[in-house]
Amino acid sequence: MMLENIYNDIISPDVTLIGAIAKLLLSLVLGATIGIERRRKGQIAGLRTFALISMGATLAMLISIYIPQEYLGLKNGDPGRIAAQVVSGVGFLGAGAIIQMKGSVRGLTTAAGIWMTACIGLAVGAGMYLISIIVTLLIIFILVNIERIEQRHNFLWESKIIRVKTHGIFEDIEQLRELLNINDIHISDEFMKFDYEDNETIVNFMVRSKNDIDVPALFSAIKDNCNAISVTITNEMNM
Repeated sequence: MMLENIYNDIISPDVTLIGAIAKLLLSLVLGATIGIERRRKGQIAGLRTFALISMGATLAMLISIYIPQEYLGLKNGDPGRIAAQVVSGVGFLGAGAIIQMKGSVRGLTTAAGIWMTACIGLAVGAGMYLISIIVTLLIIFILVNIERIEQRHNFLWESKIIRVKTHGIFEDIEQLRELLNINDIHISDEFMKFDYEDNETIVNFMVRSKNDIDVPALFSAIKDNCNAISVTITNEMNM
């Protein structure tokens, strides 16, 4: 009988102490599960961050349901009001997870995961337990298995900066453009610097390429074509 009462409290649409604790614990586990995967990839936002986001969203949903229930006597109040602010407000956390460098942006997947985790927390708070668990499993599938598919079939394109430094004032860079195109490297933009005092030229190519480039061979070809002093692949623009 006691177990039946606990079960009824957990599945009840009304906010009860036992039901609220069960929802918070479930959202903690689901958020932490996603956080573990992100932390494994070396992201700053990890287990604790995702667990707190999920629990916070669940608590916001519980409050949304509890206030009309207890203070207004409404069984069908407006639980979406606070929840809506969570969905929009969590965007600030997502922005904080995005690391923007000169020429590239990282952390978009983590930011999307943060937003989804907040939605999972809201769903748990609303009593959508099965949906919350299924969505968590789907997120883990996306983060782990789809990445493997991308790597296996070489779908991954990366944004990089290829920096070439040469002796003299190197005005004709068409050979460099053709060399990058031959290696299936697509140029998005390019920036040049002529240093007349030191008699050097620096060219920065913003490029997109797959992750199977033969970097030593590419560097050697660039050196042979333009007598380069140095060749660098990086994420940051530096003139």
